[in-house]
Amino acid sequence: MAAEQDKKLIEAARKTRLLILDVDGVLTDGGIILGGDGTELKRFHVRDGHGIKLVQRAGIPVAIITGRQSDVVERRAAELGITDVYQRCLDKIVAYEDLTQKHGLEDSQVAYVGDDVVDIPIFRRVGLSVAVADATEEARAEAMMITSLGGGMGAVREVTDFILKAGGRWDDVVSRYY
Repeated sequence: MAAEQDKKLIEAARKTRLLILDVDGVLTDGGIILGGDGTELKRFHVRDGHGIKLVQRAGIPVAIITGRQSDVVERRAAELGITDVYQRCLDKIVAYEDLTQKHGLEDSQVAYVGDDVVDIPIFRRVGLSVAVADATEEARAEAMMITSLGGGMGAVREVTDFILKAGGRWDDVVSRYY
């Protein structure tokens, strides 16, 4: 049974043509630091950012759908070259449908990484649904794949590496480092 599940995951990853990420609890550990002056701070993992750049080099665009609004997210997205950023999405499926239409993709060509119940409607649509290790029990139960690392701790890099390796693109995108 495990071998069958592994084959399904590899096939789903191989079909991926768009990677969509949640932010809080996925690209971050879920913590939010609010300063008395109104500033907001989030901690991002550098390897997650590098993984995003690697899948982009392989021709797979990355998008963000998040329920919160934050200048920090806009800045991080800009640093990583992510232009499809949907913030303050209370109904994430609306943004998801906009993205699939914009990119001309079928559900089976999309991977999504989330961590909470608000992500479940998208999990049920995409070809590859991924929950981070410290996601809610409900999100983990709906996901096809669960990372070994938690949100903001390299989980996104696990996903990007998996997509690249399953699709036979890993050697091409990392060859510059060898």
